Parts: sequence; C-alpha cells; structure tokens
Amino acid sequence: MPAAGFAIAPYLLTWFEVIGYTVLLESDIALGKHQIGRSSYSDVVLYQHLHNALQKINPTKPDEAIAAAINQVTCIPSSDLLENNHRFHKLLTDGVQVEYLYNDEIVHDKLWLIDTSNLLNNDWLAIHPLTVVEGSYAHYPDVVVFINGLPLAVIVLIQPSDEQATFKAGYQRIQTYIEQIPKLFDYNTFLVISYGNRAQFGTLTSDWQEFLPWRTIDGEDFPAKGATELEVLIQGIFDKRRFLEQVLHLIVFEKNETSMSKKLLRRSFCTTQYPKKSSRQGC
Repeated sequence: MPAAGFAIAPYLLTWFEVIGYTVLLESDIALGKHQIGRSSYSDVVLYQHLHNALQKINPTKPDEAIAAAINQVTCIPSSDLLENNHRFHKLLTDGVQVEYLYNDEIVHDKLWLIDTSNLLNNDWLAIHPLTVVEGSYAHYPDVVVFINGLPLAVIVLIQPSDEQATFKAGYQRIQTYIEQIPKLFDYNTFLVISYGNRAQFGTLTSDWQEFLPWRTIDGEDFPAKGATELEVLIQGIFDKRRFLEQVLHLIVFEKNETSMSKKLLRRSFCTTQYPKKSSRQGC
C-alpha cells in the first residue's frame, strides 16, 4: 500500500473527529476491529450503512421501499461517469422516486437519502485510506468521506517531503483514479487536494487551476491564528450543516450541445484571501 498521505493524515483525521465524524483506519477494518458491511474491495457503497440510514430517515416506509431506493442508488445505468454523477445528484437533492409491490398493490413513493432537518439521523464516516479495486486496477485514496454509506468526497494528500510532489501531481493522481476506478466517483460531490498543510477543493470537471482554498471556517474575517489551510477547509466545508448546504444548494450542472460540467457556486467570502466583514452571513 502506498505511503502517500500517512504523515499528515492523523491531523486531518483528528479534525474530522472534532466535527463529529466517525473515523476508521482501513487497517483496523481489515483486522476485523470494525465492520463496515463491505463484502469486497470492489464495493464503493457501504450497503449496511445506507440501509440503516434510510430506515432512520424514512421511518414510516416499509422494507420494500427501502430496498427499491437502494436498488436505484446502486444500479448504475450508464458508462458515462458524469451522467451517472448527475443522476445521483438528483436522487440526493430531489429524493428517490420508487415503485414497489406492497400488500399486492403497486405503490409509488419517495424516500430521502439524507436528513437535512436532523443531522443526527445521518451517518458521518471518514475512512483512511480506502482500497478500491475495479477491473485490473487497485488504488488507495487517502481519505474517503461517506455520508449514509455513500462516498461523497475524496481527499488526496501529497507529501511535501517528496521533491517531485506538487499540487498538480495531486490533481493528476485524481485524474488517474477517475479513469481507472470511476465507480467511486459516480457518487462524488467534490474533491480535495492537500499539499502539506495547504488544501484546495474542486469538482469532477474542475481543471487543476480551478481548485480553490477555503479561507474561513464560518464566515469570520480570519481563521484562528496558526490554523492551516487544510484545517480551515476540513472544518469549513465538512461541518455537517455546511456540507449538506454545499451538496444540496451550491452544486450545479451546466450542459451545452457537446458536454456537461459540474460547478460549485463559490462564495467569495469563503474563497478569497481577505473576506469582507459585511459578507459574514451564511458561510
């Protein structure tokens, strides 16, 4: 297993714990200390986590509805990654329309994949690293963030001690992952690249120059003295409430005749060097 990201990962994982995530090391999972309901390295959805979360979020729905929703989420209809990602984003934001047989009748219903009103109903998990196998390829993304068993974010960590390592190298590593283990990214909301204590975020279609740092955790003019870009980004973007706000309201897909792009509606007071005091609301 590659050593990339191991030096900085403990600090990053601590910040995830601070904001209320469960943090697991894959080595502990492999030794049986934790069960995540993954039958093989080719699984990218944690089915048991997803099933349990859907039951909690949709308590009045029967098992048939839960099974139908999971089937929709996990059955990928296209070989086009961005089309799959767009489809999943609609399920995440608009709910899952299902049809199932119940008491000998066909029922049309809607289930939700995340609970925006009660954050405790959601399952927040970060795994470091995560082995993913697809076809003849095996890769080990440094951190994968799961919400309700769905891999919504991938973090790549570049070691500053490596003279050949650059931020662009992190971007190129992500492009390799997207090309060789694309099923992990069918569910992706955004990507993070960290180079030492620096960190920037983007989407599946962002060029490497379009990745930006997150400048302030909660809209204050400046983060705490001594806080790094990586700490600010993790606590700023992955705060549970802000994370869901990003996912549900600040991601757009733009189509033209030949292509589609995925963009984050960036807030200037979170992504500029010196945010103005008048813009503190809502970050």
